[in-house]
Amino acid sequence: MAWMQVLQNARSVLRTAPPSSNLTLSRFYSKPAPYAVKVGIPEFLSGIGGGAETHIAKLETEIGDLSKLLVTRTLRLKKFGIPCKHRKLILKYSQKYRLGLWKPRADAIKA
Repeated sequence: MAWMQVLQNARSVLRTAPPSSNLTLSRFYSKPAPYAVKVGIPEFLSGIGGGAETHIAKLETEIGDLSKLLVTRTLRLKKFGIPCKHRKLILKYSQKYRLGLWKPRADAIKA
């Protein structure tokens, strides 16, 4: 019963308020981070972070191209001597990159 009265009071207040006094909530958005235009193996691994960037030279010589890295399986990465933690990161982010859910940021590449 009490809730019905509260709802009716709220509705009456909202109906009687002039349209110019609508509550406006200000939105605070930060600038989106710039993404790398050209993504290769070094940019990809630097964007992942977590120590995966230590394998840039090895993967560039063995695989050579980002498109080949994106379809590489875990056993092949294991043959290259990449530890389990880094294999997991590479496979996780390669799946996200293929689906278009993640891109390496330009500021992560400069670091």
